[in-house]
Amino acid sequence: MAADYDASRNPPEADDSVVSIDARPTKATGLAADLDDGDSADGFELDASIVDEALDVVVLPIQENEFTCIECFLVRPRIQLDHETKLGPVCVECAAL
Repeated sequence: MAADYDASRNPPEADDSVVSIDARPTKATGLAADLDDGDSADGFELDASIVDEALDVVVLPIQENEFTCIECFLVRPRIQLDHETKLGPVCVECAAL
């Protein structure tokens, strides 16, 4: 059914179904609305032993068989090189876009 959105609207008739905004009951929104009655943060504990562990990450420099794409800035193997521009190499995935 087609609706004529340019037609004037009739004002709502006064009846009991119209309730002012202040008289409406409040409803929980956001995170409080998503929680079930049994959900609580009491069941979660932060394990202090994880915090004390040292997180060592070894960062390797770019290898001879790798390049950094100038479009996506990812380090890729040379087999994924599509073409070189005056700015630098472009990978196959970025060249397809």
